[in-house]
Amino acid sequence: MGNTFFLIFDIIAIIGLLIYFIYPRWSLNRHAKIVENEEFNRLIATSQLIDIREANEFRIKHIHGARNLPTSQIKQSINAISKNKPVLLYEFGRPSQSRRIAKMLKKEGIPEIYILKDGLSKWNGKIK
Repeated sequence: MGNTFFLIFDIIAIIGLLIYFIYPRWSLNRHAKIVENEEFNRLIATSQLIDIREANEFRIKHIHGARNLPTSQIKQSINAISKNKPVLLYEFGRPSQSRRIAKMLKKEGIPEIYILKDGLSKWNGKIK
């Protein structure tokens, strides 16, 4: 009886850990596609490029052609984003805030959303 309890507990714990680590990636893939520098750079010409960092960070350095819509203000600026063109999101490093923003944009009816995999920190294209 005691061993059965611990076995069931272990199985539930393992399932919980799997969900904890797999769900965020799966959820993000439903809302946006994470792309490498090369594809992101190729998409810039036909898309809306949005830097979601705060304005002071944007002023220091950003990808050439990007608009700054900080995470803290994106809800108020949602109407400034066209639903007819793909949206490219990036932040400084690996996507963390981009996940939440992509989910919100998808709910607002934006069909194509791409996120720069390693962010501005590993960007090798044009910067300003």
